[in-house]
Amino acid sequence: MTHNRCRLAVLGSGRGSNFKAVAENCTRDDFPVEIVVLVTDNPDAGAIGIAEEFGIPWRYVDVGEKRGHMKPGSEQQIVDILGDFGVELVFLAGFMRILKEPLLNGFPNKILNIHPSLLPSFKGLKAQRQALEYGVKIAGCSVHFVEKSVDGGPIILQAAVPVEDGDDSDALAHRILAEEHRIASEAIKIVAGGAYRVEGRRVLLEP
Repeated sequence: MTHNRCRLAVLGSGRGSNFKAVAENCTRDDFPVEIVVLVTDNPDAGAIGIAEEFGIPWRYVDVGEKRGHMKPGSEQQIVDILGDFGVELVFLAGFMRILKEPLLNGFPNKILNIHPSLLPSFKGLKAQRQALEYGVKIAGCSVHFVEKSVDGGPIILQAAVPVEDGDDSDALAHRILAEEHRIASEAIKIVAGGAYRVEGRRVLLEP
């Protein structure tokens, strides 16, 4: 990276708990990342309040109402905002839109997403419910690079969470979320510091 600290943008649509976990780590002197902007597609997102709490600039982009998609031109607006802030790395923290060429081409291998399952199992929405309905004994979360396929990019980190007999979707999601908070920052730190290499689909971590 070209700065002492990697310049990170967060894209979020919801309450922002993963965003907050990363923002808290960014206040540490030994954490090599600073969040320079939050971009949201939801003017009522809880993440906006978190950005204001931490003094992080935020921008709202109207990406349209079609679930999961972005209307023409809106993704380029996001790319332009990230350019204005000198962004080097992008983290999707509950950003509920499918990325296309403008962002993927603008930040190749520099966009990370967190997903509440042990990929490649249970891609897409309601992963915790999918895990319960399938009857797995171990669930978890994954941080991966973003590519054209949904939840399909190379995996950087994963964390396992046992499924308990009395679990419903909310209980399982709550325990998975605690691990999301932990590995989100770990993965961002690894990529920001260049402590990895990609061989095929494998992300190999380096000391």
